[in-house]
Amino acid sequence: MKRRCPVGALSRALSRALTTTTATAAAAAAAAQAQAPTPSTFPIKNVTRSNFEPALESLREHVRAADYVAVDLEMTGVTSAPWRESFEFDRYDVRYLKVKDSAEKFAVVQFGVCPFRWDPQELCFVAHPHNFYIFPRQELSFDDPSAYEFLCQTASVDFLAKYQFDFNMCIREGISYLSREQENELLRHLEESSCSQIKHKEFRDVPLISIADVLFSERIKNRIKEWHDELLRDRNCELQFNESSNDSKQLLQTIFYRTRPALALSGFTAHQLRFIQQVTRNHFEDIVYVCMNVQNACVQPLLVYTDGNTDKDLLMKEVEDENRRGEELKIHSAVGFRHVIDLLSSEQKLIVGHNCFLDVAHIYRKFFGELPFTAEEFVSSANKHLPYIVDTKVLLNSSDILKYWMRRSKTSLSSSFVRLCPQIALGYTSMDLASKACVKVEVQVDDLRASSWNAGAKHEAGYDAFMTGCVFAQACSHLGIKFHPHSSSEILARDEILEKYVNRLYLSWNNRDIIDFSTGSVTGNSVGSTYLNQYSKFLFEKIILIWGFPPKLKAREIKECICKVFGPTSVTSVYSLDKTTVFVQFKEAELVSDFLVMKETLERNDDAISILNPLWRVLEGGNTCAADYETYKEICSSPVSKVYFSDQARAAGIKWKTKLLKSEVPGEEGIRKQGDANSSLENAVDSIMDKTNLKSKKSASDDTNHRSSSCGAILDSLCAHEVERVRTY
Repeated sequence: MKRRCPVGALSRALSRALTTTTATAAAAAAAAQAQAPTPSTFPIKNVTRSNFEPALESLREHVRAADYVAVDLEMTGVTSAPWRESFEFDRYDVRYLKVKDSAEKFAVVQFGVCPFRWDPQELCFVAHPHNFYIFPRQELSFDDPSAYEFLCQTASVDFLAKYQFDFNMCIREGISYLSREQENELLRHLEESSCSQIKHKEFRDVPLISIADVLFSERIKNRIKEWHDELLRDRNCELQFNESSNDSKQLLQTIFYRTRPALALSGFTAHQLRFIQQVTRNHFEDIVYVCMNVQNACVQPLLVYTDGNTDKDLLMKEVEDENRRGEELKIHSAVGFRHVIDLLSSEQKLIVGHNCFLDVAHIYRKFFGELPFTAEEFVSSANKHLPYIVDTKVLLNSSDILKYWMRRSKTSLSSSFVRLCPQIALGYTSMDLASKACVKVEVQVDDLRASSWNAGAKHEAGYDAFMTGCVFAQACSHLGIKFHPHSSSEILARDEILEKYVNRLYLSWNNRDIIDFSTGSVTGNSVGSTYLNQYSKFLFEKIILIWGFPPKLKAREIKECICKVFGPTSVTSVYSLDKTTVFVQFKEAELVSDFLVMKETLERNDDAISILNPLWRVLEGGNTCAADYETYKEICSSPVSKVYFSDQARAAGIKWKTKLLKSEVPGEEGIRKQGDANSSLENAVDSIMDKTNLKSKKSASDDTNHRSSSCGAILDSLCAHEVERVRTY
């Protein structure tokens, strides 16, 4: 018992010491928090069309002084159909087509821009978070209205509403925009056809059908004649002619247009203005009807007096030039939010995003022009506008140092922010609550600079951009990158450590392929890995696409049917695209051709022998279609989006049921030219089975036993199998 006393005493001593240490630490933390300034709402600059101009000017200064700029977008949706999700068996070019479809169909409703500048005096970054509400509003009446249509995905809209997104603010006060392609097209159209030609195109006389039309035309002719006669009579005197009709809204008022006397017409309908133009042209040679563009996109019709044909031609040219300048001004003013993108592009700042390939695709589609058809063309063109991009998700997944710091945590933006920047996430950047390795970040909005705040609203584009920039700053610190005063973003992008991560972006939102914006090359899911290593289990020449089969069939049953014909190990795997479509991956590439030939032959013959084939369960109903992987890519490239893939294939113009490969199996051409259906079936099966028998000698014994039988024996076996199956029912 005496020997246990020292142990008990030591235990009690350690317990007291631990309690004292814990209490002291808690008291210190409480004291530090008490001394810290009371956190306020996260400071962020919300920008709408009402304050866009001044906000843009201040943003120019912040971007030019920034070391890098973080961005984030909020969209109205991601996928226009369930099968347009990004699947693990999607090849990189198909993944791009799905991203392209998303960027073309959905709208960006919020754009976060957050410049980060290194402050050498305070040894911290200063962030300037901006939250832009944008909306694809049609500001120009002569623009194509279809360019402003977009889809909304229910789940995405519900997600935004969950995080208190202000839809009223977005729709009413959102900043509109034109892409460079739209602007150039509108300016080109103006160059080809002047505004005066649009406003004064030749037209036939309007027939005077009703008594009201006759009376109006006669009355307006008398009023114009009265003004004309008074003008000629009092040429050297001050002319005053203001007259209202019985309709108090209709008014003719004398003004001067470029020193010429004119009548301003207001309150008349478009139908009445056509009569006025007709009366003027038919009865007054020295009076010209013109339309002038005025403020607020309004058109002011005028009757202008001219001195002869020369003066009339001069007037028409002046009107044409002035209207064209007005239209050009309208186009330039409609550029809107694209000024922000032009700023980022012209300054060539390092752009930082999180899993941002879709964001870049949206930026290109909304503000530059149509997306190219291939991923290689897209990255080549996008790199000219945005030459330096860093994807923080690629950064976190590719660096062993950062993997250590993440400690197997999720690499979502919010998780990365909390893991790498706990001090900033808590809102006390001036407190030493975390490791000394944490980078200090302060926030400045207008003249207010803060070092403490409450957490901002997640999934608000401006705050997400801020989080992205903080994650990048902390990641750079862990990688050993030093920030220097007045360093340009180009120097930062070419940092020896950071350079290998610049312009490497995940090609899709599920983090599989990495595409290099500098070269267009595609690699695996980490910097330095190869595409073949990443896709060793997916050899696309071995994959076949089957759709339109009976809905009662499951993927497992389809695999069983195929294996009964081509061997138990002939199919590696079956993936369901949706309930109407599956991908089948064969063990060997030439089995794709064998399957397509067998399918076409069975459907052409449609006899008792065909029905007894196990494949007939897949073909039952006559709607089953099959093709290779390239057809899948072709269907994905269609701008149409149906809910089910089988409907999508029809909408994309796929009318055939079986698409044979160009490199058909030996003897296939002869098979297709056979006149007798039964002979065609025998030859097709013989051709396929002969090849199968040759390969089966190198296969496992069970596979060999299955494939070594003759065509006749197989047919007898299939017949027996079908008879037995019928009996069981």
